[in-house]
Amino acid sequence: MWKNIKTFDELIELEHGKIGTESRNKYEEGAQMFIVSEMLKSARKEAKLTQEQLAEKAGTKKSYISKLENGKGNIQLSTLIRIFEQGLNRRIGLTFL
Repeated sequence: MWKNIKTFDELIELEHGKIGTESRNKYEEGAQMFIVSEMLKSARKEAKLTQEQLAEKAGTKKSYISKLENGKGNIQLSTLIRIFEQGLNRRIGLTFL
């Protein structure tokens, strides 16, 4: 079964299903949340802020920042923008594929 796998995309399809299936969509959503959580954590550390300091600057709670950094919470786009722009003084760019 693994012998015929030649690309990362083929491996993902084997393990999580074809694009558009429920299992693949769930995997993709988790992968995107992981990326956002790592970007947030990295930007916060680069800004030399604690989770509490970032939460205060962005008008949210430390527990919310912690959840996001651990990939455990859902986030509204407006909140994500506020955290990066007000809390970290960074801009966000989105790309639709």
